Amino acid sequence: MSVFVANTYYYQYDQKQWSTAQPYPPLGTLYAASELRKAGYETTVFDNNLVTHHSEVFPHLDSAKPSYLVLYDDGFNYLTKMCLTTMQEAAFDVIKKAKSLGCIVICNSSDSTDHFQRYHDSGADYVIHGEGETTLIELIDTIENGNSTQEIQGISYLAQGTVTKNAKRPVTKQLDDLSYPSREDIDIEAYRTIWESKYGTFALNIATTRGCPYKCNWCAKPIYGNRYNTRSPLDVINEIEYLINTYNVDYFWMCDDIFGLKPGWVQEFRDLKQERGLKFRYKIQSRADLMLKDDNLDALADSGADTIWLGAESGSQRILDAMDKGTTVEQIYTATKNLKERNVKVAFFLQFGYLTETWEEVQQTIQMVMDLMPDEIGISVSYPLPGTKFYDKVKADLVMKSNWTDSDDLDMMFQNTYPTAFYKVLHRYVHNRYRINKGLLRLKGQLKSRQDSLLKDIARMVYHTPLAILNKRKLQSHL
Repeated sequence: MSVFVANTYYYQYDQKQWSTAQPYPPLGTLYAASELRKAGYETTVFDNNLVTHHSEVFPHLDSAKPSYLVLYDDGFNYLTKMCLTTMQEAAFDVIKKAKSLGCIVICNSSDSTDHFQRYHDSGADYVIHGEGETTLIELIDTIENGNSTQEIQGISYLAQGTVTKNAKRPVTKQLDDLSYPSREDIDIEAYRTIWESKYGTFALNIATTRGCPYKCNWCAKPIYGNRYNTRSPLDVINEIEYLINTYNVDYFWMCDDIFGLKPGWVQEFRDLKQERGLKFRYKIQSRADLMLKDDNLDALADSGADTIWLGAESGSQRILDAMDKGTTVEQIYTATKNLKERNVKVAFFLQFGYLTETWEEVQQTIQMVMDLMPDEIGISVSYPLPGTKFYDKVKADLVMKSNWTDSDDLDMMFQNTYPTAFYKVLHRYVHNRYRINKGLLRLKGQLKSRQDSLLKDIARMVYHTPLAILNKRKLQSHL
């Protein structure tokens, strides 16, 4: 009996992400493999992240002849939460192949949680709902012992032609008990090559927490939910030290939804790093209202925080309130100022197209970007994810399309103030304005850049100026 573990995200199926050239190993998949081995199961791992086509896994399945295929995706990566159609179709094809070999197929991912009926219809024997490691081991143990799976929490399964979904399983609270992800199972050097060819550096991902206690009504949490549990700073520092020594890496993406929320966590993390003399930098995701306390900010800066991505979303307070964001525009301004004073880079997630958003509110968001000039911006449009309050508000409109093809799709999938074409032009226009303003501020000596040369920023300003004029005219045609 053997278990074959694979993931269902393919960077080359999403050209925006592939061209970005910042791939990260499938952390959730590697956690599952580690726990399977700890439980005594012979385990093979196949990393789909970098393959050209999903069929590349087929010869490996033929050779391994596993008893189980486990498709276990990375619940730490927002890209997998988007449930892109290209990834879903590939998963169904791999399931079909595994069933032809007589495998028992088990799936755990945001997509299989959101669309479990589709996965069962495509041949999946079991779908694990929510956090998966404990459930996965119990499920395989139960099947191997010939016992019924009816009482296993956190699964759905097909019985007599009907899908049955069991009760939820409580989340894991003692995260230090989990083994480290089995990174030795994948080709780390393939990731390093891609990173270094474009950036001259290499980064790995690491998770320090699971879940998020905040309740933004558009944010899906199909795996870890609203609970928030954290590893100890000591356990995280131990893993980081191992990764530095093993893979010669000095930059990390802390891929938590919210990093360092527990009081005193970041301070202890900083102290342990300094005690061991470790040299590394990292980036995190956080909220503006968490970037207001001097002690926390100092600890972040002193512990190596390089970039903090803030879920700014909008420069309109009405829109932030409609999202149940729980932050204010004033806090975004203050947080950005606080971080820049500590020489920490600030990046904004921006979201356009929330229900009833007006042109005036769009302009408020653009003005916020121009005022604060974050080091990076990431722009999307409101995307209805199953299981959210926002999805429930717009699901009646999701007739023609309910999933994007890739992360650069930007289609509006519900009736909104403006059509899809408007938001696609808006995406380009905001980037035009941002690049122009950056070049102007560099020329005036009012903005420093740790990323680009002055000449490069000026060249970009010249390039984006006519495009901004053209795209503004296109936007006005929709108003």
